[in-house]
Amino acid sequence: MMRARVSVADRGRNSIPSPVTLTLLLLLLLPATPCWPAGTGGDLMRAEVDLSDRKSLQRGARTFVNYCLSCHSASFMRYNRLGRDLNISENVLKENFMFGTDKPGDTMTVALNRREAEKYFGIAVPDLSVTARSRGADWLYTYLMTFYRDPSRPNGVNNLAYEDTAMPHVLWQLQGWQEPVYKEVIHDDGRITREIDHLEVVTEPSDKPEPYRDESYEETVSDLVNFMVYLGEPIKLKRNTIGAWTIVYLLVLLVIVYLLKREYWREIK
Repeated sequence: MMRARVSVADRGRNSIPSPVTLTLLLLLLLPATPCWPAGTGGDLMRAEVDLSDRKSLQRGARTFVNYCLSCHSASFMRYNRLGRDLNISENVLKENFMFGTDKPGDTMTVALNRREAEKYFGIAVPDLSVTARSRGADWLYTYLMTFYRDPSRPNGVNNLAYEDTAMPHVLWQLQGWQEPVYKEVIHDDGRITREIDHLEVVTEPSDKPEPYRDESYEETVSDLVNFMVYLGEPIKLKRNTIGAWTIVYLLVLLVIVYLLKREYWREIK
């Protein structure tokens, strides 16, 4: 009987993870090295994302349907889900958000098809449902903040975050017009080139639409990006709460399992 107990104890000691295994597990828990999305120079502005701010999400949804939904779809989102998540009543939803349909169960799509988009813009207009997940909130914020006049482009504008963008500056009424300020850069081989140092607003918005007159452009873009982050993963509104309670449950379970383990091994020496 004693030999059997010793055998069980030996198996228990052998089941303890080795230092190498523990080191590998700790490395897996370390945050991944950040990388920049394609199409950026690495200098991104910081987006303030707060999915607990329902007012910000509502304002962002308003800007999205007023300025983005004319060309871009958000086909993964339904209007009734939008209203339920953001505390928007069905009457307000129909009056202020649903311009292409009268059915709350419809998805947020537009009439512009792929062929027409390629004809007018030279490129198929992307669906924005998961753009915040693929590009990142900081990239979106930087993109919307850095349009500038460029007479060489077909639509008269360019962008620091996405050079030679085909999209016009649809928010120019809210931001005004920016122009680049250049600097001279001397390279190691002696060449001198001109590069954009920063952008400067040369024409202030003179006639903002009524809902935006009390907001700065930065606040409007921040709300829009906040909404697009929600749009890419609506469950985030509840996931943090679910995650917190899950951690509490696991901690309680850890205590119970530890006490149970001590009880099982109490007589084993």
